[in-house]
Amino acid sequence: MRLPVLEKLLILQDRDQQRLSLEAQLKTVPGDVVRVQQKISTEKAAIDSARTEMRELEMQKKLLETEIGSAETKLAKYRTQQLQVRKNEEYQALGHEIESTKTVIEGMEEKELGIMFQIDEAKQRFAAAEAVLETNIAGHEARLKTLAEREANLRAELESACTAVAEARPAVDDLSLRLYDRVSARQMPACVPVRGGNCGGCHLKLSSENDAVARKSEKLVTCDQCGRIVWFES
Repeated sequence: MRLPVLEKLLILQDRDQQRLSLEAQLKTVPGDVVRVQQKISTEKAAIDSARTEMRELEMQKKLLETEIGSAETKLAKYRTQQLQVRKNEEYQALGHEIESTKTVIEGMEEKELGIMFQIDEAKQRFAAAEAVLETNIAGHEARLKTLAEREANLRAELESACTAVAEARPAVDDLSLRLYDRVSARQMPACVPVRGGNCGGCHLKLSSENDAVARKSEKLVTCDQCGRIVWFES
């Protein structure tokens, strides 16, 4: 038969372990939140990257449009000049400039057409990626909400667990409580059964003296090796 004080210590230990479990769970929440926030940042960065690609292509297109406009202005100027010159060599020189400018314009227009195709493809990729990424972000945000609710619930449960621990402590006498506090501060569980002559905590063999005392259940006994409070489990 167990000592009455041991029964009280086991009740206290059970409540302490519940409290410690809740504290451990609560400590993981901030890290989980950070990881989810990092995932959201990654998804948003991917969206921004795809959007930047489109903007850069649009800028290239506008730059080409400006260059084409300048070249067309220059072409019109050459044509006007060609109509005004009287010398054949000047006429031919301007004709050469006109053809060169037309070739440049054609090259830029071809390049512009390629960029327009790239813009269309980029828009399609962006639309498809954005839909997926936005869905992912929504999922991550829902996870953050769940984590916030979990944290609130854990805090409420922890508060109740702390109250339960506080209520269990006065039932234990001061000497036994000091022993329990000293052991539990180092390791939990602090109270373990003896099985086959071995401590249920460190699994090492008890001395014959402590084993005998544990069997009698006359007073609290501690393991010779780890210091845990032990009792004989029949």
